Amino acid sequence: MVAPVFEEFDPASDCECPGCVGLRRATAVSPAAGAGARPAAHRTVVVAAAASALLGGGHAVPALAAPQQAPDRPGAPADDGPETPQGAKSPLHGPGGKPAGGALLPATTRTEIIARAQKWVAAKVPYSMSAYWSDGYRQDCSGYVSMAWNLPGNEWTGSLHTYATRITKEELQPGDMLLFHNTADPTNGSHVVLFGGWTDSTHGYYTVYEQTRPTTRRIATPYAYWTNSGKYVPYRYKGLTAEPTAPGVPQVPGKEGGGDGANPGPGAAAAPYPGRAAFGPGADNKNVTLVGRLLVERGAKRFYASGPGPRWSDADRRATQAFQRAQGWSGAGADGLPGPLTWSLLTTGRGKDIAPAGSGAVGAPAPAVPAYPGRAAFRPGADNAHVTRLGRQLVKKGFGKHYTQGPGPRWGEADRRGVEAFQRAQGWRGGAADGYPGPETWRRLFS
Repeated sequence: MVAPVFEEFDPASDCECPGCVGLRRATAVSPAAGAGARPAAHRTVVVAAAASALLGGGHAVPALAAPQQAPDRPGAPADDGPETPQGAKSPLHGPGGKPAGGALLPATTRTEIIARAQKWVAAKVPYSMSAYWSDGYRQDCSGYVSMAWNLPGNEWTGSLHTYATRITKEELQPGDMLLFHNTADPTNGSHVVLFGGWTDSTHGYYTVYEQTRPTTRRIATPYAYWTNSGKYVPYRYKGLTAEPTAPGVPQVPGKEGGGDGANPGPGAAAAPYPGRAAFGPGADNKNVTLVGRLLVERGAKRFYASGPGPRWSDADRRATQAFQRAQGWSGAGADGLPGPLTWSLLTTGRGKDIAPAGSGAVGAPAPAVPAYPGRAAFRPGADNAHVTRLGRQLVKKGFGKHYTQGPGPRWGEADRRGVEAFQRAQGWRGGAADGYPGPETWRRLFS
């Protein structure tokens, strides 16, 4: 069992013995959850999606995967379905704006699609079916996909399929879309999602980029979506072009090639992104080794005392985070876990290198995170220096409004509410935002 990267877990929680597995399952339910709460195995994060309309009869129905533990699900959404009314087709900047121009099918790569999608995630673009962002695209779900695909105008769910080719679930790759066009209520009951990559080996959950209320977000969801799952249809943009390959850059060996990750030859295409489950605490595979070696080539040697090796370590996380920050990413975009875009930049030799230590430039190593003291340090009745340290960091990060005095060494409700506010700011819900700091909360708070 691979520990979910957003789930709070103890440092030794990769033990697979029946006792530890049972304990993890038992503690996966939020202590603050009510009688109707769902266990962590059924909690997921809402996805990146955009409104759309069902494209007539004869569509194959994508299979709905059975609920299971996804590798990057911090909690369940407040509801299962989006409220994403959409506008109709329009030029860039709206009906009164300048007319759309350029080619009908602008060429773009998967990396560029995900990069554009991530810009709205980072900017937290508010959802609106009538407003237009500075790049000219409407701030609803169909406008979001139009932007990510770099289309010449704002499409809607009834027209997006004309720019795409229908594919199967097994063919989905980052940058493709899943489209639901509701003929019964096209502008108010449709939705479309941008596929960001599988989060587990069973292809039951995937990361998506979505424009929904209140702002753009990137999260995981069960295939194909929370509601109307059987009506979402996968599509691939017709103007998709191959990723450029830098000469002499080590490529990812194919599944049949095996080997030790050596370059299979000039011009060879990189293997598909292996999914977030390949990285993070407990991961032990050749993809971890490959990413580590590529990071070292891009300036991350100082993070590794030995290796890199096949078992994921904090050195891999800090090196990955430094590379992500070198690209100008922050927040969830620089979480230290290789996503599809990080993987693509590393395996094709593109993007910015990590700045040298002490340069003060973006990508220079951040201060070391203090060691996590354990869950027992933050429970009712706890009284220690770690509580004080935590409270001061909450105040420093802007989450100290619940303190009327202190913070001090004795754990109190003000501490719990401050931690809960910080956890919710990460996009976590349910048991992942219970107000008690686990290792991941601690790491992010002090990063």
